[in-house]
Amino acid sequence: MTTDFAATRAQFHLPEGVIYLDGNSLGPMPLTAAARVARTITAEWGEMLIRGWNSAKWMEMPSRVGNRIATLIGAEAGHVVMGDTLSIKVYQALASCVQMNPGRRVILSDTGNFPSDLYMAQGLCGTLGQGYALKTVAPEDVLAAIDETVAVVMITEVDYRTGRRHDMAALSARAHQAGALIIWDLAHSAGAFPVGVAAGGADFAVGCSYKYLNSGPGGPAFIYVAPRHADKVQPALSGWLGHEAPFAFDPAYRPAPGIERMRVGTPPVLQLAALEAALDVWDAVDLDDLRAASLALTDRFIAGVEAACPTLNLVTPRDHAKRGSQVSFRHPEGYAIMQALIAEGVIGDFRAPDILRFGFTPLYIGAKEVDGAVAILSRIMATGAWDRPEFNVRAKVT
Repeated sequence: MTTDFAATRAQFHLPEGVIYLDGNSLGPMPLTAAARVARTITAEWGEMLIRGWNSAKWMEMPSRVGNRIATLIGAEAGHVVMGDTLSIKVYQALASCVQMNPGRRVILSDTGNFPSDLYMAQGLCGTLGQGYALKTVAPEDVLAAIDETVAVVMITEVDYRTGRRHDMAALSARAHQAGALIIWDLAHSAGAFPVGVAAGGADFAVGCSYKYLNSGPGGPAFIYVAPRHADKVQPALSGWLGHEAPFAFDPAYRPAPGIERMRVGTPPVLQLAALEAALDVWDAVDLDDLRAASLALTDRFIAGVEAACPTLNLVTPRDHAKRGSQVSFRHPEGYAIMQALIAEGVIGDFRAPDILRFGFTPLYIGAKEVDGAVAILSRIMATGAWDRPEFNVRAKVT
């Protein structure tokens, strides 16, 4: 299959006059999503009422959609389930790994990890006490830091600021060699390039769906548990819907078989409906084509910006094997520069303290958009157009 990216682009609502380079933070709306959610609201919730749990198969949505995610992250069928938020799924995975590796007290991560993941680890360690601690090292030092004291390694595959990509297979192999478990956060991987959690040796993987998978703001998260652990793991968040028989209303918790035990709360039906619609786009996408197009776009952007904007410093790896699907540049006035770009229709985002971040999604971004963004950024930098008071007013979301 050869991917027709013009055809995938036509399946998204893209506002006129906007070059959208922030799909790595929030994907744009698939054209079919609004109708799919409207049908769920009117024909299902409206007409079926509570009968929708059976008649519209709402209760099966987390597993049904999870299987579609599984194909995008290289997971075995039946080992991914949707629900809750990414932070909840991180906590579930961490608590499970600690319980599975008694006698060890260290959770290892890197300083480039997303803060929420680190907060979850800090909170878990505080709850457990007994000497449990989170240890963080520089991203390039993770491999050497994995030793026999580590219970679990928790890594986000692609650094949310720099776009640096970790080697999943190498780190997983080292963790297992040292007797540790490993969790992969795929927030900036799923839908960005081919991911192989099974081939890469992941014990657990988690991720969100509102970035490259385009489920909309607040879209549900997913969790993967490797088959070797699926019937052994004891969920720390033993929710009603992770029970073996939820409608038996047994006062004692009994975990459901396999991945179903990682369900916690009521499925977010409207968000899952939007995600189901969004995933239809992927039926015509070859992930190797996606990766090739992504690398071509990011290479093009890097070359263009470096030629035209010498005061911006690249922080994203040039090495393709170490790059996700975003490009980040550093500048002391990064926030104001990004606001000036947004005012001219080029939407990226800013990450403290000084990073301008741009996401590249071939599903709807091509060479024309890249060249247009470079031209506008070049003009803003050459003229100092960013140096206006209104561009320095910090909004709540950056």
